[in-house]
Amino acid sequence: MKYSTQIKPISYLKANAAEVVRRLAEDRAPLVITQNGEAKMVIQDVASYEQTQETMALLKILALGNRQIEEGRVTPAAEAIRRLRQKASRGNE
Repeated sequence: MKYSTQIKPISYLKANAAEVVRRLAEDRAPLVITQNGEAKMVIQDVASYEQTQETMALLKILALGNRQIEEGRVTPAAEAIRRLRQKASRGNE
């Protein structure tokens, strides 16, 4: 997809709001809105926004995990499994 075709002035958005909403929902491609010749905002459909937010959350989790590894704050898998089994066996008593 070429983003150059997805750039519209704010006047276009004002005059064609319903069409813009329909196209965003169908194409799921973001639309860059300009004001006075400068890019001012990006609009997108809700499903794409939610997907972006989920992706960002996963990337944050991965970054946190990498930082913990770099800091040496890790537990070997065998040790973690042993602890979980101990907790589970205490819960069954």
